[in-house]
Amino acid sequence: MWQAIERDISNALGEAFRVLDSRAITGGCINETICLRGEKQSFFVKLNSAHKLPMFKAETLGLKAIRATQTIRAPEPIACGVDHKQSWLALEFIALLDHGSSSADARLGESLAAMHRSSSDAFGWERDNTIGSTPQLNSWTQDWLTFLRQYRFGPQLEWARAAGLPTTITDRAEKLIEALPGLFTDYRPQPSLLHGDLWSGNRGTDSSGSPVIFDPAVYYGDREADIAMTELFGGITAQFYQAYKDTWPLDPGYGTRRELYNLYHVLNHFNLFGGSYAGQVQSLIDRLLAELS
Repeated sequence: MWQAIERDISNALGEAFRVLDSRAITGGCINETICLRGEKQSFFVKLNSAHKLPMFKAETLGLKAIRATQTIRAPEPIACGVDHKQSWLALEFIALLDHGSSSADARLGESLAAMHRSSSDAFGWERDNTIGSTPQLNSWTQDWLTFLRQYRFGPQLEWARAAGLPTTITDRAEKLIEALPGLFTDYRPQPSLLHGDLWSGNRGTDSSGSPVIFDPAVYYGDREADIAMTELFGGITAQFYQAYKDTWPLDPGYGTRRELYNLYHVLNHFNLFGGSYAGQVQSLIDRLLAELS
């Protein structure tokens, strides 16, 4: 496997790369992650089973799209490949500080707002990708509510039913999906380039103090969805939100729609990790239906 990865990196670089040593890197539960050190530079490599190669190809495209905006740093994808057992994605290695700072979070807010200015004429993405290890469907759609129903909540609810989410919850979720227009009466989101999975664990600070984002689940959607995800698990300072709003103010209805966008991620966590998230799913649905009543 190392020889195949060396070959792919060498082809991408246009010069020979040989692994001098490797070390495992902790973090995440989807892939095995390793730092490969060569004579001149190091690379961050993700490993997974062979059939996960499409996931890595989609991540490559997402990182390239983020980098193309020239608004915020993201790792450069170098090469991805597969053998009969494993697939891999080799990325630029960025040494991240253990802890960010409020000033770095402020720069993250400004940079993310600038990235969100990158737009499209429809919602979706050029290919499907994954949110965690869950398929994320991204067919181009002109209407945001149609996109949410067909490609976000519809599949997650179908998988949740199969995973045992009680019908008392899924029935109320269906009621919520039908009532979605009530959350968008005076708000018409425009397609923005989104990171798609922007929780605190998918952002860091490089040695110069600049923000870095990684592990994207890119698509064009409502920019509020990215901001909502940052609030789901916490860990990002208030300076981030202030800087974002100073750069591009949020609509007054964001506080309610935040619950909707985070419902998607909590449903996904239920489908990935099981029943401990069922109560949080129910709580979000109940709060949103109360808002709409």
